[in-house]
Amino acid sequence: MSKRQAFLDSVCKENVGEFLNFTKLHKDTAEPFDLEEVLQELPNGLREALWAKLVTLLCDQLAAVPPECWDAGLEEENDMEVEVSPSLTHTMSILEGVTLVVTASVQVIEDGDTYNALLECANILNGVLPSLPASEMPLRQAVYGLCEAWWKKSLLGKEDLGRTAFLVCLEKTLILKKPGPEIQRLWSFHEVLLTVDFASEDNKELINMLLQCFLSVSHIRNEEGKRLMVFLFSWNVDFIRMIHGTIKNQLPYFANFLIDHIAEIYFRAWKKASGDFLEHIESACIQDFMQHALLLHRTSPVLAKVRQILSYFHRRKARQGLEEMLHRLYKPILWKALSAANSEVRANATLLFTEAFPVHDPSQSSEKMDETIQKQLNALVCLLEDPQPLVRSTATLGVCKILAKCWEVIPPSVITDFLKKLVLELSNDISSPDVRCAVFKCLAIVLDNGFSHALLEQLLPVLKNSLHDTSEKVRVAFLDMLLKIKAVRAAKFWKVSSMEHLLARLAVDSQPVSKRITNLLFSSFFPVNQSEQVWCERCVTLIQMNPKAARKFYQFAHFYTAPTNIVKLMLSIRRCLNACIQTDNMNETNSSNKENATILDDVLSVKDTMTMSSLLEVVVILWRSIQKALEHNKDALQYTTAKFSSVVPKYFNVFQEERCTVPLIQLASLLPSTSVPTFSCGVLSRLRKLEAGAKPSQYSQMMECMCSWGQAGHLLELIADWLAEALPTSAGKGNSRRKVRVQEEQEAKPDLGLDYLEYLISRTSTRDCVLPLWQGQLKQLYKVLGSWKSVLYCHLNSSEAQAAVPGAEMALRAFTLHARLSVHLQHKFSEDRDFLVSLENIAAWVAERVLPFLVSPSEGGVTQKQQDLARLVVENLLTVCRDVIRVGLGDQEFTGQVLHLCSVVLVSEKGYLCVPLLLSMLMEVAGNYVPENRAPNDRQSIILGVVTNIFQKILEVMARRLRKAPEEGQELWHLAVPCLGDFFQVVQAWTGIDSNPLNGVFSTVCAAILAATQHSLQKISHPQEVTTPETVQDLPPLASILLDVLLKSPSATRAFLVEIHSTVDSEVIDSLIGLAAVLHILGVFRQTGKFKADVKRTAVSIQRQLQKHHAVTAAEEGHIQRVIYESATSTLNEILMPCV
Repeated sequence: MSKRQAFLDSVCKENVGEFLNFTKLHKDTAEPFDLEEVLQELPNGLREALWAKLVTLLCDQLAAVPPECWDAGLEEENDMEVEVSPSLTHTMSILEGVTLVVTASVQVIEDGDTYNALLECANILNGVLPSLPASEMPLRQAVYGLCEAWWKKSLLGKEDLGRTAFLVCLEKTLILKKPGPEIQRLWSFHEVLLTVDFASEDNKELINMLLQCFLSVSHIRNEEGKRLMVFLFSWNVDFIRMIHGTIKNQLPYFANFLIDHIAEIYFRAWKKASGDFLEHIESACIQDFMQHALLLHRTSPVLAKVRQILSYFHRRKARQGLEEMLHRLYKPILWKALSAANSEVRANATLLFTEAFPVHDPSQSSEKMDETIQKQLNALVCLLEDPQPLVRSTATLGVCKILAKCWEVIPPSVITDFLKKLVLELSNDISSPDVRCAVFKCLAIVLDNGFSHALLEQLLPVLKNSLHDTSEKVRVAFLDMLLKIKAVRAAKFWKVSSMEHLLARLAVDSQPVSKRITNLLFSSFFPVNQSEQVWCERCVTLIQMNPKAARKFYQFAHFYTAPTNIVKLMLSIRRCLNACIQTDNMNETNSSNKENATILDDVLSVKDTMTMSSLLEVVVILWRSIQKALEHNKDALQYTTAKFSSVVPKYFNVFQEERCTVPLIQLASLLPSTSVPTFSCGVLSRLRKLEAGAKPSQYSQMMECMCSWGQAGHLLELIADWLAEALPTSAGKGNSRRKVRVQEEQEAKPDLGLDYLEYLISRTSTRDCVLPLWQGQLKQLYKVLGSWKSVLYCHLNSSEAQAAVPGAEMALRAFTLHARLSVHLQHKFSEDRDFLVSLENIAAWVAERVLPFLVSPSEGGVTQKQQDLARLVVENLLTVCRDVIRVGLGDQEFTGQVLHLCSVVLVSEKGYLCVPLLLSMLMEVAGNYVPENRAPNDRQSIILGVVTNIFQKILEVMARRLRKAPEEGQELWHLAVPCLGDFFQVVQAWTGIDSNPLNGVFSTVCAAILAATQHSLQKISHPQEVTTPETVQDLPPLASILLDVLLKSPSATRAFLVEIHSTVDSEVIDSLIGLAAVLHILGVFRQTGKFKADVKRTAVSIQRQLQKHHAVTAAEEGHIQRVIYESATSTLNEILMPCV
């Protein structure tokens, strides 16, 4: 018997084992048995018989082991492994074998063949597909392959099988990380959708998966993916709205680079559509985008993306039918929007209109078209004159884009009118810097069209004064326009703005402006394509024209050329200075021996101090600008250093004027100290010899030199010695390890030493040189500074001046610098809290020794001088502690200690003098614990609870001062108002957080305002005194101050109104006076015209309670209680029923 006959006989239930063996032989490449060859050789009758036997085999096996039992055939053991029953395994093998034969049969089907039995097999396999166990993935893939082969062969019954293949492929494209090949396969199945009923409930899953394609970046960027999505727009009319809704919902989350791909899909869908599909795409999609582009707020994140989609259409107006479509869709909405009452709508419409310009029907006659375009040009003129700056700015942009794009087709007279409108009027728009800025930004767009240059060359010079515009952004835009003029060679930029004006502005303006001027003038004063000698000559020219501008120019020069060129210019200036010195020494004899003689020899002289000093300054500026680059190029740094080291000593001898000395010292600081031995050895001596009260300019450069040479330790030692010498006790002198390092005794200068120390720790560059010396000279200095507390206490404890003790002002400075130095050391060595402990000890010392003097002056007691000194000590320490918390250096323990100091200060007799600083401290502490949508921990709650208590005490103290000394209280509140506003801002951030530890702040404010208002009502003794306050100033002082601060912050005001509503609702306030006080406050809010809903809600609660006091109306007319009731009722009616 042949293998073919044996195979045919095996396809039955009795010989199924042989059938499975044949399928294995087919899979084994080493065996000669091939199913496709066997099937091709079979006559049609035998093939049909084979397929009928396959149906019987399949049905018999499914009847024996139906799909409902397949799950039961999986038995779990030990909760881990799954054992498959033999019957299920056998069934799966038969299904796999049948699938293999059916798939092979599909390939050999020819026209005219009858394959009903084969179709029945395929349908059975497709039907059991959902029931297959997850472990049978190879069988699943085989059935998918059968469905795909059936669809591609376009056989009868392909609809269901093709749908299965499409669904599987679609699912893969949405799951795989790199679905490119699968998306291509999916496109090959797209016609399957023509056989799918969109309205059927069975296809909801398919529809949802198709919509997910519009959210997939892989599909949107893939060409076949785009084809599929374009095709989906023509699948079903109702599906178009679903697609559009999906895309709109996703627009905020699409990256900008995807928007053009989205726009392309819409465009291609529109291009291919017809009939109802075209109408729906235009009305439901494109026109919907137009509506959104007109009506969305300018702050909406979607607006720019919607405009980008429409811009894609605008850029393709030349395509057939597109211009007519845009005209038809814009016609009912665009012209209304251009005249809308809302300025944002007009601005949005202006942007669309100018981008789509001209909006017309190309089928119109030429006369009609000219008339339409003229109307649109007239509309542009009206938009340029719109009362809203936003619309004028947008119209300026649009007009300039139109001129740049359509210059050749717009009449010259119209172009001239537009440009004159921009240059002569809008560039001088005094009402809006945004409009002026837009003019210069947008003229740069017009300059891109070469035909505009001739006309603009005539008009632009009138803009010269815009270089000095009061708005920085206008000056920046003007200079950007000049840079554009220079780049496109439209005109000579110096004819628009003269060199003198540019240099004058360069000398005084901010960095953004100065950098642009430097860029504009760079090729004029630093022509890199010419010789270094020319560079130097231009440098001298620039210095002589404007020395200050020259310094700014070379400060930014490194942005526009390589560091190599900067070094070359520095060396060229060095040669120039050397030549000047040589010329001066030779007294103009034998000019041929001069070093590098140039034409500058006839211009420059050593006696020209201004030019010489400016050249030295330029060298320093250039060196500092490329210092980092030189550090990375050791050879260049070594060469440059060697060159200047050889001449700087000579420069010190020649240039003796103070104007030259300053840049020379700066230059010396960039060199090793050994390069200038004479100067470097004398720097410390010069610093020592300066008199007390010397200006920073006299010592700053020398101190910078010492630090850059690594000699900051000598400075610290000098300062420590001076401070130790000045201490009145022998113990203080013993702290100094040795006398000041001089040959002869010199008087100590502690005040000058404090000046030096303050300079060192106030600048980052010098501080970074000083702090690493903690284990050396800095530790000794820190100890000496701490000893000055005794001097401070001596002044506090004595009402008379003491000749043997240094001044109180000096002691206060030493005390403050000691605290500040502690902060810097804590930041430097933050691994432990030694220096925080030092600050805590200082705070304890202040509480124990200083606060007793913060009392009222009295005879035989504390003098005014002692009180003022105590106040300064407390304020200086509080300032330092506040800064520690502000920069995040203070831990919770430190914060607790500082708050304790605040509370102790507040309860002292004159502690109210420090209230502004205390409020600032509370704001910083509360700001350090701003919530992150979660409740604070226990430690934070305790600290913030203390903040609330201190704030309550502050209000009590200040209310008392306002009563006892109104003028002093008002003055203190005036100083405290900024800090109070910031504190309220921080507190309201906690609103809505569970377990809000700062909840009591607004309760306290509410109680204080109500108490002050009630107190003023209780003092009324005559009916005529009952008035309803209209402004904040009409309220009592404390209420007026607090409400004024609250009203500056809408969020804080809303939090206060919530608190006052809660207070009224709780019926804590039940007296007529209390309710009237609340209405007085609400009346002030009503006058502001804001928070109407919150005010009304509280007024409704008051109305219910006020009715309880209606009996007071029975009192005689003029009775104070009755007058207050009537006034309160009147205010209530005005709130609840305002006159229209």
